[in-house]
Amino acid sequence: MRVLVTGAAGVIGSATVRHLTAADVPVVALPGDATDEAGVGAALADCDAVVHLAALAHPSLGTPRRVFTNNVVATFTVLAQAAEHGVRRVVLASSVNAPGVAMNPHLPLPAYFPLDEDLPVDIADAYSLSKQVDETSAAMAARAWGMTVVALRFPLVRSRAELAGFAEKAAANPAEAMRTGWSYLTVDDAARAIMAALTAPLTGAHVVGLSAADTLLDVPTRELLDRYAPDVHCRQSVTGTAPLVDTTRARELLGFVPRESIHVEEP
Repeated sequence: MRVLVTGAAGVIGSATVRHLTAADVPVVALPGDATDEAGVGAALADCDAVVHLAALAHPSLGTPRRVFTNNVVATFTVLAQAAEHGVRRVVLASSVNAPGVAMNPHLPLPAYFPLDEDLPVDIADAYSLSKQVDETSAAMAARAWGMTVVALRFPLVRSRAELAGFAEKAAANPAEAMRTGWSYLTVDDAARAIMAALTAPLTGAHVVGLSAADTLLDVPTRELLDRYAPDVHCRQSVTGTAPLVDTTRARELLGFVPRESIHVEEP
């Protein structure tokens, strides 16, 4: 397998390149703009799969129009060029924010916990809208061009050390991260999820939620729900520090189970 990675210099991209290289998988890093058809097409020469991570990953990184158009045009360009060059497997970065609830300035509550891929949509920002459209573009590519596309809904992803800092911040104001279920994933687990999505025996388009096996806060999950989300229905019992993102699809479709927790020391 030869894999094109867009956004290869980013947080998840650099870890993905490292994991692919360690597995002796040849990697091509897109050198230019993922919205550029000619550049993407040239980079796809002799590639068998694409990992598309390039994006403006927050609504504050540009005007609403720039964030939206950059992200959706880049994703469509990558999908269309992959199809034209005979590439039939694409893994792309979606987000826990794709339903819109977490970044919505009106502060709606999630319809339920654990968050899953069918969570009702309530979008009021351009970034979340772009991720929702990216997932629809993935479904179109599968339908129109017979591609297999896995859209991974990443939560907060950073190194273990950086996540420890985020955990400290969240502990000072736990309500702030409630709408994402206090979810996180280490960057190496994010790369492992991508590796799994590249090789899982799938066809068609799939949206897959991801999370570590616990929450960002080292507090019993039931206690967090009772205190900060008492009006949100929890559709299954939770014990210990169980996560509030349903990762059933990750486990059953990709065979992916997170290995790392920021609350457990590395061996």
